[in-house]
Amino acid sequence: MPDGQGGEQVPQNLDAVAVRAWSRLALDALGRAREEIDSINVYPVADGDTGTNLYLTVESASQAVDAVFTGHEPSRPSLAETVRAMAHGALIGARGNSGTILSQLLRGMAQVIGGAEGEGDVLEAERAGGREADHVDGRTLERALRRAAESAYQAVAHPVEGTVLTVATAAADAAAAAEGDCEAVARAAYEGARAALEATPGQLAVLGRAGVVDAGGRGLVAVLGALVGALAGETVALRGAAPKGAAVSRSAASRSSGHARVEPVECDDLPMEEGGPAFEVIYLLEAEDTAVARLRSRLDRLGDSLVVVGGDGLWNVHVHVDDAGAAVEAGVEAGRPHRIRITHFGVGDAHTTAQPPRERAQRAIVAVVPGEGLAGLYAEAGATTVPTRVGEPPASGELVDAIRRAHAREVVLLPNDAELRHTAAAAAAQARTEGVRVALIPTRSAVQGIAALAVHEPDRGFDEDVVAMTSAAGATRYGELSVAERQSWTMAGICQTGDVLGLIDGDVAVIGSEVARTAAGVLDRMLSAGGEMVTLVLGESVPDTVAEHLEKHVREAYLAVDTVVYRGGRQSALMLIGVE
Repeated sequence: MPDGQGGEQVPQNLDAVAVRAWSRLALDALGRAREEIDSINVYPVADGDTGTNLYLTVESASQAVDAVFTGHEPSRPSLAETVRAMAHGALIGARGNSGTILSQLLRGMAQVIGGAEGEGDVLEAERAGGREADHVDGRTLERALRRAAESAYQAVAHPVEGTVLTVATAAADAAAAAEGDCEAVARAAYEGARAALEATPGQLAVLGRAGVVDAGGRGLVAVLGALVGALAGETVALRGAAPKGAAVSRSAASRSSGHARVEPVECDDLPMEEGGPAFEVIYLLEAEDTAVARLRSRLDRLGDSLVVVGGDGLWNVHVHVDDAGAAVEAGVEAGRPHRIRITHFGVGDAHTTAQPPRERAQRAIVAVVPGEGLAGLYAEAGATTVPTRVGEPPASGELVDAIRRAHAREVVLLPNDAELRHTAAAAAAQARTEGVRVALIPTRSAVQGIAALAVHEPDRGFDEDVVAMTSAAGATRYGELSVAERQSWTMAGICQTGDVLGLIDGDVAVIGSEVARTAAGVLDRMLSAGGEMVTLVLGESVPDTVAEHLEKHVREAYLAVDTVVYRGGRQSALMLIGVE
C-alpha cells in the first residue's frame, strides 16, 4: 500500500477504476481455477460445469464494465455506473445455478455501492459534482457485502447451508468485524470466505462423501481474492482449502498442501438422485415484480434448484424440472422470456442437447484471426474463422458460436493469442457439453496457427492430427512489431512514444525508429538459433517495399531459409513474424 505524506498510509477505497480491475482480475482468477472448480462440482448436480458457468457469468460482467468505460471516453464513468454495469452484465450472462447466484451477489453490492439504498460516499460525490471523490469507504463496502449475502439467500427458493450462500454470509460477517479502508474490509471478507469454504464438507453430506469443498463457494473465494488484488494492486495467490473432519480424497489432499491446482475428483459414486429433474431451464424474463412472485411459487411446485434473480423489470430464472415446457410456459404467463436455454441431464453427459438434423462433418478447424487478410487465408485452408477487432478480443460465446457453425463432430480450436487461453478453454468446455469433441491447441500467435494448419490432415486420426498440429505450432517462434503508445520500461530498455517495438515470444527484444530495420533486428535474433521458414504477415500500413527488403535480408544472410509473405490487412500489430 502506498504511503502518503508524513509516512501515513493512503486509504484504499473503491472507485470505478478499481471495479474495472476487479472484474478483469476475477475473470482471470476464474479462468485459472475453472477446471479445478469443474472437477469438484458435485452439488446440486454432479455435472462438472460450475467453474465454466462462473467464468462465463463474470466474462459477461467484465465486458459490460469495459463497454461503459468505452462509452465515456476520454473521461471515465462514475462508480455507480460501473458497479451497475457489472451487475447487469452478470445478470444477462448468468449461467447455471452458481452463475445466477453470483449475479445476485453482485446486484446486492451494486444496490449499496451504486447508491440505491440512499447511503454511501457515491451520492455525496455526485451531488457535489466531484469526480475524484467518486468512491466508497470500508464501511460502505461492508454494507454492500452484507446486502449481497442477504439478497442471494432471498433469491434461492430453498437455501442450503454448506454452499456458496454460507460462504457469502461468512464473508459479510468477517467484513463487519474488520476496521479500516476497503482493502482491509475486502481482505477480511476473503479470509472469512476461505475459512467458511473449508467447513463446507462438514455441512453438506454430498461434499463430505466426495471429500471436496463446495464448487460455487470456491468460485466466490476466487472473486473475493480478485477484489483484494484490485484494491491492493496485487494478484492474490489463492490458497487451497482442505476439508476438515471429512473423508479426504487424493485431490482434496493435494489442496491441503496449499496448491490451488487439484486433480479431477472421481464422482462415479455420486450419481444424480433417482427421479431427479431431467432438465435445467434458464431464461431471461421481462416482467413486473408481482408476476415474478407468482412465477416463483409455480416453478417451486414444478421442480427444484430454483433461483430467480434481478429486478427493475429484468430477471434471470433458473430451475431444474422434468417438464421443461411447463417451466417456459410459466415464464410466458409472467412476462416475456427470451434467451431460453434448456439442457437435458443425460447419463454420461450432463448437458446433452438436441442436435440439428443436418449431418455433421467429421472434423473442423476453428481459429481466431487478426485482420481480413489472414481471415481469408485461414478460410481458404478450410478453417472457420473468428475475426478480432482492434482492442476487442472475442468472448467465449463468439468462439462457441463458431464451433457450432463449423458443425463437426471433432473441432481443433486455435486461439492464436496468449491472452485468450482462458476464454478459449471455457468455450471448449461449453462445446463439449453439447457433444462436440474439442482439442484446444494453445497457439499464441496467428503465425503459429498457420504452421499448425500447414500440417493438418483431416483423414488421419483425431489424436494424431492434434499432436502433429501442436508440434508444428510449438516449433514456431513468433514475433511482432508494434508502436509504443507511451514511454515505458521494457526488457530491451526504455522506449519512447512512437518507437517501433520488436517483440519475440511476447517480450520486447528490439527498440527502433524504422519498421524495416527493427524487423530485420528481430529476424536476426530469431534466426540465430536456426530456422527453415520465415513467415511475414504485414499490417495494412506497411508498404510492400519493407517485405522486399526483409526477403532480401533473409536470402543473403541465411542460406536455405525460405520466406513467405501474407497481407494481414487491418490488425493490431504492424507485422507478425514466424520462424519455423
